[in-house]
Formats: sequence, C-alpha cells, structure tokens
Amino acid sequence: MSSQYQVFHPSPTAPRTSLPRGACDSQFHVFGPPERYPVRAGAAYEMPSATIDVALRLHKLLGIERGVIVQATTYGADHQVVLDGLAAAGPNYRGCANAAVLAERDDAYIAKLHDAGVRGARFSRQGLGISMAPAVFDRAIGRIRELGWYAKFQPEPDGMMAQVEQFENLDIPVLLDHMGRADPVAGANDPTLRKLQELLQRGNFWVMLSLTEKLSKTGYPWDDVLPLARTLIAANPDRIVWGSDWPHPVSVKATPDEGQLVDQLARYAGDAATLQKILVDNPARLFGFNQ
Repeated sequence: MSSQYQVFHPSPTAPRTSLPRGACDSQFHVFGPPERYPVRAGAAYEMPSATIDVALRLHKLLGIERGVIVQATTYGADHQVVLDGLAAAGPNYRGCANAAVLAERDDAYIAKLHDAGVRGARFSRQGLGISMAPAVFDRAIGRIRELGWYAKFQPEPDGMMAQVEQFENLDIPVLLDHMGRADPVAGANDPTLRKLQELLQRGNFWVMLSLTEKLSKTGYPWDDVLPLARTLIAANPDRIVWGSDWPHPVSVKATPDEGQLVDQLARYAGDAATLQKILVDNPARLFGFNQ
C-alpha cells in the first residue's frame, strides 16, 4: 500500500446506536494478500490486510447483518477477491462489480459474478485510473440493463457535476456514492446538492450516505455534514442507503472509528423509522435482499 495513505482504524468501538435487524452496509471493500489476489498494473493503492474476515468481525461489532462488497479499482476486472468474499460472507451479502469487467470479460465470467450475488457495476472516478470511451460505456450500460443490475457512480473529489451528463438520463437503477461529494460549506447553493435533490424525485436514482469524514471540513463530530445528509433524506427517504466505505481507501488523514460513523448516521436519520428505511428497507429493495 502506498505510504501516503492511512490504514483502517485498528480498534473501532461499538456504536451507541442499536441497529435494526437486517441492517446493511451498502459499501465496503475487501482486499487480500497479493500472491492470491494480484494487484493490477498502475493501481493507485492496495490494502492487503483488509480481508473479508476483518470486515465481518467489524460488521458483528457494529450490529450489521447484511452488506455489499464493492470491487476495488486495485484489482480491475479480476473479481476473485469479491467472489471469495461473497462465498465466505454467505447469503446476506451481495457484490458490486467494477464496470471494467463489462468491457474486459466474457459473458460466462459475468454470469459467474451474477450467480455469486453481484447485482451492480460501479463506474470509478477518473483519478483512480479506470475509464471508458463513450461507446464502451454505452455497451456497459446495455449489459447492466440486460442483467437487471444497478449502475453505481463514484463522484469526483470536487463533486459530480462534471459527470452528470453521463448518467442523469439513464432509465435503469442508479446509485450515486458519497452524497455526490456535495460541498457541505456551500449548502443549498451547491449545484451538486440541487441536482441530487432533482434526481431523487425520479424514482430510479438512489444516493448513498458515506464519506462523512472526507466531506467534512470541520472534522469529528462532523457537524457540518448534518444539514447536507438531512436535506438528501428529506428529498426522498425511500431512496437513501448508507455505506461505511471500510477500509476507507486513499485516506490521507486518520481514518474514522466506524462505531462513530454509525452513530453519525443515527443523527442524520433523526428517528428509528427513518433509520429502518436507510439501513434495512431501502437496501433490501435495491440489492435484492428478502425483507
């Protein structure tokens, strides 16, 4: 792993918040030893100690019973780490592929991913080194539609507005990561926030509450992100999910205590009924869990 990036929190604490049954971590990543999971050439980072076993122990501590393993750009189109992670985690877990696989692998490999529990494909931000020409992107979206998957988009660090033309007119389920990386300082004047509010009204767009620690300008307890998250929830509480983003890749400052991230989500939600939607009901619909 590049020395410029921080490792995950070594001793996270249990949250004060008691989570509802079936709570889902809608984005976490798994890694493993490079001799088993070769890192792609030019990968921005690796974190071989962030294994599925460590992730599952964290989920038990937090009270999380479901999750979505999101393929890291570290491995590109080789999804063995996700396949092995899903086999270890069991039927309460799903996977999200890196969209590169739709351009680089054959139908048999894609079918293998689907059978293992993969239900979406993520288009990574440009800075992490995986991008697509427009025609390749269009073919990937067509494949996602055929599979009945959702498309997932990782915003650029300065917000998603430079990318929005790529996905705003899609007619398939679309999940936007990291609150679109809206600027909490800009508040209601932020064009990213206004666009997110618009998209959440359409019925096929979803937004993930995640990356609190990086969006915040003031640091823990991340009070400056509260209005942003609450605005998104108010826009459509039935289309909001939450992800820990463990093990917090490409973090240049100290990584958060995940127990505190769960308690922050409870502050965002404000009440038990909304927390139930964000952690249980909404991800069950989007990822295909039985209620």
